[in-house]
Amino acid sequence: MAVEQLEIERKFDVDETFVLPDLTGVPGVADVREPVEHALEATYYDTADLRLARARVTLRRRTGGTDAGWHVKLPAVAGARRELHSPLGRATRTPPKAVLEPVLGIVRRAPVAPVATLRTRRVITELVDAAGRVLAEVADDHVTGTALPAGPGEAATVMVWREVEIELVDGDEELLATVATVVIEAGARPADSPSKLSRVLGDRLAALEAPEAPPAAVAEPEATKAKKAKKGKKERKDDGRTSSAPAGEVVRAALELQVRALQDADLMVRTGQLDGVHQVRVACRRLRSVLAAFRPVLDRAHTDPLREELAQVGSALSPTRDAEVALAHLRELVAAQPPELVLGPVAARLQQAAIRDEQAGDETTRKVLNSPAYLQLRDDLDALVAEPPLTADAGRPADEVLREVLALAARRLRRAVRAARDSDHAEALHEVRKAAKRVRYTAEAAVPVLGRPVAELVAALKGVQQVLGDRQDTFVTRPLCLQLGLQAFAAGENAWTWGRLHALEQARCEEAEREFWLRWPQLRPVLTSATE
Repeated sequence: MAVEQLEIERKFDVDETFVLPDLTGVPGVADVREPVEHALEATYYDTADLRLARARVTLRRRTGGTDAGWHVKLPAVAGARRELHSPLGRATRTPPKAVLEPVLGIVRRAPVAPVATLRTRRVITELVDAAGRVLAEVADDHVTGTALPAGPGEAATVMVWREVEIELVDGDEELLATVATVVIEAGARPADSPSKLSRVLGDRLAALEAPEAPPAAVAEPEATKAKKAKKGKKERKDDGRTSSAPAGEVVRAALELQVRALQDADLMVRTGQLDGVHQVRVACRRLRSVLAAFRPVLDRAHTDPLREELAQVGSALSPTRDAEVALAHLRELVAAQPPELVLGPVAARLQQAAIRDEQAGDETTRKVLNSPAYLQLRDDLDALVAEPPLTADAGRPADEVLREVLALAARRLRRAVRAARDSDHAEALHEVRKAAKRVRYTAEAAVPVLGRPVAELVAALKGVQQVLGDRQDTFVTRPLCLQLGLQAFAAGENAWTWGRLHALEQARCEEAEREFWLRWPQLRPVLTSATE
């Protein structure tokens, strides 16, 4: 089983003549221990197209030092990187299945092989406090990095450099900043590369990450060309928007953003981060909305099957997410009740239900995300971004197309609201919620082009979605209250509190409905301003 640790460090480039300064005067540091030298060797693994490196993830097998084993480093968040450590084991040529599992959503079915090796002579100096706790480690590294041949006929490239790393152990950010300042004053420079691997693979990464030419759309209609020629180059508006780009470029950028969001969410799930399943579902919904809204620009014969597959992923994960949200809300609701109104082991029953659902949900989620259909979908989405199936409208000015698709989504929302006003069916407002999501996701893609009015619409729609989302949640919590209440009654427990919880959730639903109808008149002018 992998062991997780959090890495908070700063890296610096130094010359061969650099001398580590005296750190005994750093506040909080009581002693600087004698340096200890280690010989480290690491082999880095990736796909042929460096999917892990491009996702800011590293996978290596290290020998030597105090942390020998398989390491998976995840992207940095707020200056810290999570590391997953697994024992060395017997495998040397390919990573074990358990090591690959956290990054399966990135590598998918592509073979993983060595892409680089690093040999490091590391001299570690520990900074300790008066109680003997290690506050930080300062590593002075002499590195020989080898980029292995990318293909037949290519040669390995070797580079040598020296760098210093300051890594927190039990110290705080203030200590890290102070030590960094002392090291810089001694002649160190903030590192040009975020990691040793990115330095070694710099040329290959740069070639893979270089911006591609804009997607080749079919020729613009002559009428559009004439119109553009007459107007000349469009001016940048005073609210920061611009409409000079072809619609195809904007749509491709929106797709790329959401495909990356799905990859990030997938990584969250596989590494046990909170809210991962929710983020996968959100990314799937956003992608479906973009593909639907921009049908004038994308050939739906190619994109409609992808929308269906994305819907299937979201539906498969819905029970897991819905149960998680419902149980978390009910546990908070019970905790907020006066003790005299909580009769029987209500909190305990909710906790037991949460544990059961979490275990079942983890199994379901792994099954979905490891399925051949899902992995193929991820490959297809990458191919979609690389070569979008553009239509003739892709060559039109982005502002014209975006206004049209946004106006269409807005009309769908207005129709859904009118239908809900005339209907007593509970599903009617849920259709409003789905239509509002479509408008919001479309508007988010349009903000860079259409500017402030659309940004204001996005902000307004977030509030509406929250209200209708709260309402929709009660369609899960109320049946759950009934189910758990019946189980409690059958077990001889007092079920009164379950009835109270059901009533509170019914009241929450009704309050959310009232809140929506109060907000709608305020939303309408914002919707009109952004779409006309």
